[in-house]
Amino acid sequence: MATAPYSHTATPTNVQSALPLVGRIGIAAIFLLSGLSKLAAPGATIGYIASSGLPLPQLGFAIALLVELGGSIALILGYRTRIVAGILAAFSVATALAFHSALGDQNQFIHFFKNIAMAGGLLQVVAFGAGGWSLDARR
Repeated sequence: MATAPYSHTATPTNVQSALPLVGRIGIAAIFLLSGLSKLAAPGATIGYIASSGLPLPQLGFAIALLVELGGSIALILGYRTRIVAGILAAFSVATALAFHSALGDQNQFIHFFKNIAMAGGLLQVVAFGAGGWSLDARR
C-alpha cells in the first residue's frame, strides 16, 4: 500500500505544535547564556563596552542585561512573542554593527553574520508568531 504524500492539514500534529516552542528555546538559548555570562562578570562586560567607544557603558550593560535575560525568558514562554522577537532582532543587528564590524578579522566576520542569521530567525518569529504552545496562544 502506498503512503499518501505529505500535505498540509488544517489541524497541526503534536510535533508541528511543539516545533515553534523548540525553535524559540533554541533561539533564546544564546541570549540567555550571554546575559548570564554578563551578569557573572559585569566589570569585564562594562570594560568591553567602554573599549568599543560606546558612551555610557554602565547603561549599555543594563540595557543588554534587560534585553538578553528578559527577552530570552519572554521568548521561551511565548509572551508578547512578536514584539520580543523584534526587539531581539534589532538588538542582534545593533550589536553586530557595534561590536563585530571588523569584517577583515575572520572571528568578527563569523560573529557579525551569526548575529545577522539570528536576526533572520527572529524575524521568522515576528512573521509567524509563537505557535500554540505559548502564553500568547492562551490570551
